[in-house]
Amino acid sequence: MQGIEVIQLEGVGHRIIAAIKNQIHSGAYQPGDRLPSSRTFAAEWGASRTTVTAAYGQLIAEGYLITRAGARPVVAQGLAAQPTSAPVPRAAARHLSGFAKRLLGLPPVPPRQTVKLADFRYGDLAGHDFPVLAWRRALNAVSLRRSARLRYGDPQGSSELRAALQGYLWRARGISCSPDDIVVVNGSQQGLDLCARLLLDPGDTFLIENPGYVLARHAFAAAGGLAVPVPVDAEGLCTNDLPSGRLVYVTPSHQFPLGGVLSATRRRALLAWAAASGACIIEDDYDGEYRHGLAPIPPLQTIDPQAVIYVGTVSKTLSPTLRLGYLVVPSGLVGVFSEAKRLTDRHAPLLEQEALAQMLASGAYERHVRSIRRKNAERRAVLLEALSAECGPAVSIEGAETGLHIVIWVNDVDASREGEIVDAAHSVGLGLYPVSSLYDPNLPRPGTAGFVLGYAALDVDMLRRGVAMLAAVLNSA
Repeated sequence: MQGIEVIQLEGVGHRIIAAIKNQIHSGAYQPGDRLPSSRTFAAEWGASRTTVTAAYGQLIAEGYLITRAGARPVVAQGLAAQPTSAPVPRAAARHLSGFAKRLLGLPPVPPRQTVKLADFRYGDLAGHDFPVLAWRRALNAVSLRRSARLRYGDPQGSSELRAALQGYLWRARGISCSPDDIVVVNGSQQGLDLCARLLLDPGDTFLIENPGYVLARHAFAAAGGLAVPVPVDAEGLCTNDLPSGRLVYVTPSHQFPLGGVLSATRRRALLAWAAASGACIIEDDYDGEYRHGLAPIPPLQTIDPQAVIYVGTVSKTLSPTLRLGYLVVPSGLVGVFSEAKRLTDRHAPLLEQEALAQMLASGAYERHVRSIRRKNAERRAVLLEALSAECGPAVSIEGAETGLHIVIWVNDVDASREGEIVDAAHSVGLGLYPVSSLYDPNLPRPGTAGFVLGYAALDVDMLRRGVAMLAAVLNSA
């Protein structure tokens, strides 16, 4: 019988509540009017008195009715129906902060399109590469370690994860730091947003690679920063005659998107510029695990830890859906980053943090990295082989030595035709993404059509078929 009563409360009870509200709003019930007794109302609706009493109770809780012991409910004062002829007041314009206005001024995000054959979108990983069994074991292990009290954690991140990251960063990237220097964030993008809000005031200038990572530029611009685009070449960021700025954002181990590696000479020059100007270097090591046949490039942070904020992530090794990243912060900035993290979202999800810590401690994470590195090296080899066979000298390839993407330049095809080629590719089931969108919109862009090809989400058969179809599209361009 209890189950039947719950159904009545969810169905008839809600309809009774809606009917009484409508009668009050329409003026059928005026303030001070008494409602029928629960017995009478129940008979009218064919419901139980319990259901009607529960409906009255909900309306009393919402302030529609008032009651006293032994008396029928009365419609509350202040609920008189509005005259139908009264003009509807126009909503006042909302005041928006400068931050909100800057957000609205950013270029709109293009809609994600469904692709049938092969999507070369950079940043996606293959779902079947995710280490399901290892992740499930780690989640199960930490879930069973239930503490006596569920509470908010340290905004800097789980102490277990920070200790595990300290060891991993030393082994994998040569970074010597303390767990107290690490701040766990919801993906590298939140790390960049914290850097923007803590290091920039409106009107401050920031230096950024051109072309470069658009969402980094947007994060700094949304904070009120003024972008100073700096060109890049095969040796990464061009460091000659750098203008002043509060910070510089760089991808020195694998320049995004063109793939250059910041040379030793330029690394020294950039660090000298930061020391002379008091600026901070934001080093985004977004895919440092992927060096194909080459030794990893030591991060800038290893040369001068007090000048560099190192940004790391598991989005390119485990999954971008986990939203787990980390910052290695100079000791003098740890406190303010921790407090900003507390105010932003308290802390990153603890269960996922502890599961990642478990994987790092057990060695499962590094085994997975070695496995996925081999798989992506195979994908890269297949992609390059297919491009050579299908496109030959029609395209030039850049940035193939590391990472999870390459850039192709379509020789003798003007950049103005990129949109036309993207549309033609989509019509045959290909997702294709122009490199020109990664350049500063206020500066000249390359005259040759170019595209970023991400390959980590595609199997070798899809890569071969996708490149064959891409060649057909380019031949008809």
